Amino acid sequence: MSGRDPSPGEPDLAWCHEAVQGVSRTFALTVDVLDEPMSSHICLGYLLCRVADTVEDAGHIPPAEQADLLRTYDAVLDPDDPTTIGEFRTAVDPHIPAPDERNDDWAVVAESPTVVATFEDQPLDVRAAIVPPVREMVDGMAMFVERHAGEGGLRIDDRAELEQYCYYAAGTVGTLITNLLTRGDVDGDRVERLYDTAEEFGLLLQLVNVSKDVYDDYTEENNVYLPAEWLADEGVPQEEIVAPENRESSARVVDRTADHARSFLDDAQAYLETMPLRHGNTMAAWSVPYLLAVGTLRELGSRPEDALTETGVKISRQEVFAVMHVASEAGRESLSELRETIARTPYHRAAGFAD
Repeated sequence: MSGRDPSPGEPDLAWCHEAVQGVSRTFALTVDVLDEPMSSHICLGYLLCRVADTVEDAGHIPPAEQADLLRTYDAVLDPDDPTTIGEFRTAVDPHIPAPDERNDDWAVVAESPTVVATFEDQPLDVRAAIVPPVREMVDGMAMFVERHAGEGGLRIDDRAELEQYCYYAAGTVGTLITNLLTRGDVDGDRVERLYDTAEEFGLLLQLVNVSKDVYDDYTEENNVYLPAEWLADEGVPQEEIVAPENRESSARVVDRTADHARSFLDDAQAYLETMPLRHGNTMAAWSVPYLLAVGTLRELGSRPEDALTETGVKISRQEVFAVMHVASEAGRESLSELRETIARTPYHRAAGFAD
C-alpha cells in the first residue's frame, strides 16, 4: 500500500517537469531543449503515457487487473466519461510500492492526480491534440495485456505483431507530437507529409529500444519483444532468449530486429526535416533522440550479444553530450551528414571531443 490519500490533485507544472527527469533521460533531454509552451505540453503528454506504461510493465499485477486498470485510466482521459482520476488512483493504490520502495515511475503513478490536474489546466486545443493518441496508446496496451494474459508477460509472435506493439507504444507519440505542431495555420501539403512519416519516427525509436533492452525486458518485466517467429528460425524458444548457450543465436535475432529499425531511418529523417519550428518546438529536441538512435544502432551492429546480458547496449555519455552540442547548433539541412558520421563512429571522436 502506498499510504497516500488518493484525493484529487492540484496543478503543479514544476513537479511534472521534475518528474520527467527521473523517469526518462532521453525524454528529459527533449523536454529541456524545447521552448515553452511546447516543453510543458510534451512533458505532460509524456507523463500521461508513462502512467499507463508503468501499469502495463508491472509484473506484480495480475494481467486481468492490469487490463482493468488501463481501461479505467482510459475512461479518466475520455472527456465524455464521468470516471475521475481519483477512482483510478484508488484502484491502483494496492499495487503502488511503499514510498521508501518506490521508483520514479511509480512516483508518477502515485501522483497521477497531479499529472491529470496539471494537464487539465492546459488550453483546450492542447488537450484535444494530446488526448486521442494517449487514449489509443492506453487501449493498445490493454489489448496486448489481455492477448497475452495466459503467459504472464508479453510474448510477441511475429513481425506484424511487433510493429503493432511498437505503433501503440511509440507511433502514437509521433501522432501526438504532430497534433501539437499542426495546430493553427500550417500548409496542407506539409501537414500531410508530417502525418505520413510521424508513425515511422516513433517506430524507429521503439524498435531501437526493443533491440537494445532484451535482457532487462525479460529479466525485469517478463516481456519478450523479439518475435517468436524470428527466434524459431534460430532454434531459440522465447523463454530461453537470454540463456548463455543461445547467445550467438539470439544475437542474430537482435541484429535482425535492429536491421528492421534501420528501415525506418529515412522516413524518420523526413519527418524531422518537415516539422515546423513553432509553438516552442526546436529541431534539437527531436534530432537528439534520432541521432542517438543512429548511434545505438551502430553499437548494436558491432555487439548485438550485449543486448542479451547485464552489459547492455548503450552509447557513451561523452557521445551523448557531443550530439546534444552539435544538435543545438545544427539545422535540418545537417541531419544527413550527421547521420552518416554517427553511423560510422562515435560522434565525440569524429568531432574531436575528448574521451
